[in-house]
Amino acid sequence: MIQKLPILYLARHGETAWSLSGQHTGLTNLPLTEHGERNARQLGERLRGLTFAKVFTSPLQRAAKTCELAGFGAVAEIDRDLVEWNYGEYEGLRRAEILAKRPGWEIFCDGCPGGESPEQVADRADRVVKCARAANGDALVFSSGHFLRTLAARWLGLEPAAGSFFLLNTASLSALSYEHDLSQPAIELWNDTRHVTE
Repeated sequence: MIQKLPILYLARHGETAWSLSGQHTGLTNLPLTEHGERNARQLGERLRGLTFAKVFTSPLQRAAKTCELAGFGAVAEIDRDLVEWNYGEYEGLRRAEILAKRPGWEIFCDGCPGGESPEQVADRADRVVKCARAANGDALVFSSGHFLRTLAARWLGLEPAAGSFFLLNTASLSALSYEHDLSQPAIELWNDTRHVTE
């Protein structure tokens, strides 16, 4: 008899004005754009038919609204560990602006002055992983790009720097699971945007 292994589904929030412009959006609480709201509803269509033992969302409105529009607002638990990376002095800046100040900067290795280090974000990700693994079934989380990329790295037992290898589009769906048993964490699906319209 084959045992069904639990899956942790990762839903990145829909488009915001700053995700569209390429500005780093950490704790700034921006709403979804109209396009972002439409894609959040389409994400809900993509998730239709799946059942979850637990649903968690970041308290930031871009993730919470995506969760609500996808149809999970009534069952989701707020988890502050799911907030996006605190970019500190780099909040609202584009990558080129940061590189002009600090050549060679890489968020997953260097973190952000006045914000979080990769290790601090990894600690939060580890708590989310522990909570998801204790869910006794599939779980679904709504959060933001850099945090979810770190979460994927930590799920796999990798250092936070490995988050740089996992690209994520807005309103994307990813799934973390296991290969043969619970000792072999793996990526089942990554950055699925088939449900998203341009």
